[in-house]
Amino acid sequence: MLAWSDLLAAFALYLVLEGIMPFLNPGGMKRAMALMLRIPDPQLRFGGFGAIVVGLVLLVIARGG
Repeated sequence: MLAWSDLLAAFALYLVLEGIMPFLNPGGMKRAMALMLRIPDPQLRFGGFGAIVVGLVLLVIARGG
């Protein structure tokens, strides 16, 4: 069973990972965001869905399921 401490730890790890790129290369992060504006919505949505699926598969593997 997933405990609240697990959820908090996952959120903390998410924040750490999200902060690495703007901390190490803020200019590159701005360029990447500018490029994302040119990606069509359906393609961006598909990429987001792919990330969700991969994340869920990795979570199942990590949790021993």
